Amino acid sequence: MIKEIENRMQLHPFNLFGFAPLRKSAVLIPLVGVDGETHVLFEIRSHQLKSQPGEICFPGGRVEQDDASEKEAALRETCEELGIDLEEVEIIHGLGVLVHPSSSSIFSFVGKIKNHHKIAPNEEVSEVFTVPLNYLLNYEPEIHYIQVKIQPEEEFPFELIPDGRDYKWRNVRLPEYFYRYEDKIIWGLTARILHEFIELLK
Repeated sequence: MIKEIENRMQLHPFNLFGFAPLRKSAVLIPLVGVDGETHVLFEIRSHQLKSQPGEICFPGGRVEQDDASEKEAALRETCEELGIDLEEVEIIHGLGVLVHPSSSSIFSFVGKIKNHHKIAPNEEVSEVFTVPLNYLLNYEPEIHYIQVKIQPEEEFPFELIPDGRDYKWRNVRLPEYFYRYEDKIIWGLTARILHEFIELLK
């Protein structure tokens, strides 16, 4: 039995668990050259989209069954949204995985777009803009906090746990980062990923 367990565990791929089944997404932090300086490229989501219209984000989206890997999903979504060919994008390295209480996991990659003048955004993107990397390295974002509280449903079996309805649930206090650049405000999951990237470079 132990041998069978060993065999099964060796075949088991790396997995994230702990919430409801995690929705897997993948994004790219695109670096571009602008007048001899490295910039980070962002998208503004179309106002016609049902989900998060008008918000600033990185290129990316849900990992589909046909994607061979999260990296391939990030490349596919980037090419679709920015209207560029695959050979225009080069992945530098994976940044990591952001797991959010909303039962989503976001695989993040850092890459470069060789010729950003070829970008022709699709209908999901209303606008793209870039921010100098040096600006971000020297910028201190505003930090505010949100509380994520656990609220059991009414039919929850309180009688099965210590202290019943008085059980001390551990709530989560999450930082929200706000980056301001000209008239743009970068916040939410995009800012969280950006912050991880910038802190790594520092």
